Amino acid sequence: MQLRKLAAAAFAFLAVSAASADVLVDNVNGYTLDRTGRLVRFSAMLVGDDGKVQQLYRQGERKAERPRFRVDGRGRTLIPGLIDAHGHVMELGFGALQLDLGDTHSLAEAQAKLAAYARANPLPRWIVGRGWNQETWNLGHFPTAADIDAVVADRPVWLERVDGHAGWANSAALKEAKIDARTAAPAGGRVEMASGRPTGIMVDAAKALIEKIIPPPQPRIRDQAFETSQQILLGYGVTATADMGTSPDDWLVMRRSGDAGHLRVRIMAYGLGVESALEIAGTGPTPWLYGDRLRMVGVKLYADGALGSRGAWLKQPYKDAPTQRGLPFHSEAEIKNLMSRAAMDNFQVAVHAIGDAANAQILGAIGELSDTYKGDRRWRIEHAQIVDPADLPKFALHGTIASMQPTHETSDWRMAQARMGMERLGGAYAWRTMLANNVPLAFGSDYPVESPNPFPGIAAAISREDMRGEPPGGWMPEQKLTLEQALAAFTRTAAYAGFAEDRLGSLEPGHYADFIFLDRDIFAGAAAADIRQTKVLETWMSGEKVWPNQAAAPARDGDRGR
Repeated sequence: MQLRKLAAAAFAFLAVSAASADVLVDNVNGYTLDRTGRLVRFSAMLVGDDGKVQQLYRQGERKAERPRFRVDGRGRTLIPGLIDAHGHVMELGFGALQLDLGDTHSLAEAQAKLAAYARANPLPRWIVGRGWNQETWNLGHFPTAADIDAVVADRPVWLERVDGHAGWANSAALKEAKIDARTAAPAGGRVEMASGRPTGIMVDAAKALIEKIIPPPQPRIRDQAFETSQQILLGYGVTATADMGTSPDDWLVMRRSGDAGHLRVRIMAYGLGVESALEIAGTGPTPWLYGDRLRMVGVKLYADGALGSRGAWLKQPYKDAPTQRGLPFHSEAEIKNLMSRAAMDNFQVAVHAIGDAANAQILGAIGELSDTYKGDRRWRIEHAQIVDPADLPKFALHGTIASMQPTHETSDWRMAQARMGMERLGGAYAWRTMLANNVPLAFGSDYPVESPNPFPGIAAAISREDMRGEPPGGWMPEQKLTLEQALAAFTRTAAYAGFAEDRLGSLEPGHYADFIFLDRDIFAGAAAADIRQTKVLETWMSGEKVWPNQAAAPARDGDRGR
């Protein structure tokens, strides 16, 4: 009797009145998570004409008799649409339209791809691309302007590193930007020099020395990039995303898409700094727009750079570069002032912090500001990759959200060991510790740094192994998650992280019927390697199919080292 009562209570959230039945999604192998994180199974779902779930049915339960439409799921596995808690929407689209070096495995391969792209694309004059990674090339050092000059010398070239925290220019680009031996690096940036001359590598804030002279893309190209990004995300089953670093130009693109009725993916936007957020939203977060598909909710700030370019700010010098500790972007006073300026207008604050010194700085700032800014603030630390173990408990003190990316661990573990040594990595990529400390854990991919495909991320979270199954048994395996915990981080907690848990993140009644059909049952004992290969068959939003075939998504699965 007691077991029956518990089962009934666990399933109580599945039903509300079915008065305005619109669509019955029937004959499915359905899964969602309840508010306690427990897996709930269902065989049919009733969707109202408002696009929200009205009722879930277990096998054998009586269903709505006369729905307006019936969708036969043909027994396929159905799960909630996945939410990427940290991505870059416009960059994903531009990356698909520009030169992409993410699949190159050597400098020579990158040079060949660049040369071919230049021949095929005589216009525009500037060649812009991204995705290179000297670590996966086993180069042992940064590439140089001369490496580009060898294949393209007559046009300016600017290529962003895979993590977006460094750029690589050729001599023509350096000349147009007037960068020479006398050029001083701006605060928070580094101009790589050799023999007193710039090598062509600009790190973090120094990238602006080149980027400010690159002609901006026309609105037509921006619109094309945004639509391309939407199709990529929907093809991977991502129905909602946090856009980390939305500029006013980006916002206009999203508004144009919404005005035209083309906006599909639900976007929780975080302004690219305080000024962008104020220009876009005025004196506080916007309401949800376009049928709950777009909202400016917060501000994105930076505390440091990335490990791959040694821009992540560390408490002690890099093991493989003893004269460097990385780049703090702001002093203690500056970062607190920026966070305070955002918080006073009730913007949610999300701060990029990768190194242990950067994480300590932001945790300390949150501790101080929480005395002034009360209420449900949901401070966010983006990445939280390398944290001093002594600082890990501080995440829980003020409800700070750890917004992390599982494929960063599988891409970076070798590099992290080289950069810091295992003795300093006790708090690295500490997902299970975060949950044990009752810290909200939201997952994303940081696309286009990594593929936006969530299934390699889920596989990484439960195995700590990369796409080659390395290291066997997982890197720091004590930080592995269960499949339910990984799914929660890509759904319920990702929604919570963007103040959207009242409408997104599960298929409980009252939430939007955003769901995906899969080619396999990931909960039927599937190994991490099988989950990694999962394909999305269909993507539905508000009870309507928005992505009908896998061919729309490019094959970019797997880990991309950074």
